Parts: sequence; C-alpha cells; structure tokens
Amino acid sequence: MPIPKLGNVKYKVKRSSAGLGLFADEPIKKNTWIIEYVGKILNGKKEVDNYPANKYLFETSNTRMIDGSARSNTARYINHSCKPNCEAEIFSGRVFIKSIKPIIAGEEFTYDYGKEYIDEHIKPYGCRCTHCKAKK
Repeated sequence: MPIPKLGNVKYKVKRSSAGLGLFADEPIKKNTWIIEYVGKILNGKKEVDNYPANKYLFETSNTRMIDGSARSNTARYINHSCKPNCEAEIFSGRVFIKSIKPIIAGEEFTYDYGKEYIDEHIKPYGCRCTHCKAKK
C-alpha cells in the first residue's frame, strides 16, 4: 500500500481536558491525512524489549517501535478518546493519522489508543476524554 500524502492541514497545540492537545485550525474533511507520528525508530526485539518505557511509544510491529516523545513530534499531542474523530494507520512501519469524520475548526484531534495502552496508562486514573467526562 502506498504511503499516504499528507494534506496541508493547519493545526495548533493548546490546552485540552487531558493536558495539551492538537486542535484543528480549520474545518477538516473526512478521510483527510493529517499528520505523521515520528520519532526515534527502535528496531529488533532486543532493542524494543530493553528500551525505557514511556507513554509515547507507538508499536508498529512485534520488533519495531517509534519513540515519539520528542516535542518535535507534533502528533504526540493527539489525545485518546473513546469516541475519536481520527485513527492511526501503519504503512511500511510509519504511522499516519487520518480523520474518520468531518472535524470543525477548533475541535481537538483524537484517536483510540487501544486496549493495552488504556489498561496500562489510562484505566488506573480514569479516562479524561470529553466523551467519558460527559458521562460522569
């Protein structure tokens, strides 16, 4: 499958319900490629298994991860939501974020981080996504 072409999407980092978040600066159409999740590439089972844990590790296979903890990785500011407006897709070991519904200007980009991440990092403290906060 070919690597997605990123649109010229305008966004900004600002305060959100979960700390900092990434927000649309303009309306975004459904199925728009927004941003790539980038960082140090960890290759091989030994390197992956021995790498210090952090909440910005994105697993792309059993033996490959991206450490997206650097602030230059703007995609790291996309927060989890139980009712997301985006999804992450992996192409040849690279991670791209795509809108799965129309997004209005000023809306926060979110995607579902997955069960393993939620169980390890979110569940112990409770989900702070806008969907879960509204249910409380």
